[in-house]
Amino acid sequence: MSEQDAYVPPRVWQWEQPSGGAFASINRPIAGPTHDMALPVGNHPLQLYSMGTPNGVKVTVMLEELLALGHAGAEYDAWLIRITEGDQFGSGFVEANPNSKIPALMDHATSPPTRVFESGAILLYLAERFGEFLPSDHVERTETLNWLFWQMGSAPYLGGGFGHFYAYAPDKLEYPINRFTMEVKRQLDVLDRRLAESRYLGGEEYTIADMANWAWYGQLALSRLYDAGEFLQVQEYRHLQRWASEIDARPAVQRGRMVNRTFGEPETQLHERHDARDFETQTQDKIDPASTE
Repeated sequence: MSEQDAYVPPRVWQWEQPSGGAFASINRPIAGPTHDMALPVGNHPLQLYSMGTPNGVKVTVMLEELLALGHAGAEYDAWLIRITEGDQFGSGFVEANPNSKIPALMDHATSPPTRVFESGAILLYLAERFGEFLPSDHVERTETLNWLFWQMGSAPYLGGGFGHFYAYAPDKLEYPINRFTMEVKRQLDVLDRRLAESRYLGGEEYTIADMANWAWYGQLALSRLYDAGEFLQVQEYRHLQRWASEIDARPAVQRGRMVNRTFGEPETQLHERHDARDFETQTQDKIDPASTE
């Protein structure tokens, strides 16, 4: 970029035009609802409003894992929130999550219903509610939470940073792509070194830390995000590859990936889930892959 083309920030930023890229129509600098839209409520206490992006997959994997252990109380209704169409700005969703990001969970087992938003908070809420996938030992619990919150803090660099500039931005710019590629590869190395020491991130037990990280970094290692596997040379992280493949083979993970998924092959999609039998049918709709920002 030449000096005459260099961007000079104004003294005061003003929102004058869409930001560009694949999701310009839904990006805005203000919060709150844009339209009235009540959230549907099904028959189960747990009502999930989400989409099959990595943050949504974290929670559906957790719920399917709980059901696989026999927790009937973890049965849930999953309602599709099409973030590319702005469903997250409906009044009902904003009441469930004032940040207008998926996923959001409403637990109708309490009165009034308990809202839980942010995927990490939902994982922790469900782990404590059902007493699963979070060690009771203080040291092991702390290590699990270390890696859960590591993911929450790190993934924005992967999704909103690398993913945006590599896959979704209207122009390919060398500086931001290089900057975020360097950071993502550093993160992959962090995980690879940890997984050289232990089977799972928290230790020898499969926990919510693995579910949270797998949805992003496991799928990245399996070349499912941003078509960037070759670019990032993900096969080089062999401990991460071992962990990602092991978790990917779990039946509950395979089911969780299907829920509220609206892209990929039709047989991998289950746009809404209200009963375990719903896995026997999948819808045929297709849209472009959703943003993981």
